[in-house]
Amino acid sequence: MLKIPTIKSTGFILATLTALFLSGIQAVSAQEKTGLNRTVLLEKKLELSSPNINTKMIRVAFPPAFKTPWHTHEGPGPRYVVKGTLKVIEGGKANTYAAGEVFWETGELMSVENVGDDAAELIIFELAPVK
Repeated sequence: MLKIPTIKSTGFILATLTALFLSGIQAVSAQEKTGLNRTVLLEKKLELSSPNINTKMIRVAFPPAFKTPWHTHEGPGPRYVVKGTLKVIEGGKANTYAAGEVFWETGELMSVENVGDDAAELIIFELAPVK
């Protein structure tokens, strides 16, 4: 014979399991209905130099064949190529990035060149100490 300790504890367990089950169904249903597709483009552990960080998002348009002079940014951060193809020279290494790619810029001396036939665009997300 099955013994149930108390009706109150059984009711609590049943209510908790029902809530967990229903919340799981709603989350799956919402994702299926919207067609949401989440992709991590870049992940980097970062030790911040200060508890106060100034963040900037900057959109830069590069005309065909444009090359920046050697320069630095106030801080490091991810960079996202919106369109075109860019050659980035930083720290003595050259890399080429195309639309949809993300790279990490250190904030060191660098140069960027649009090596594609059309205009290119870059989103800079910069993390710099507050001045």
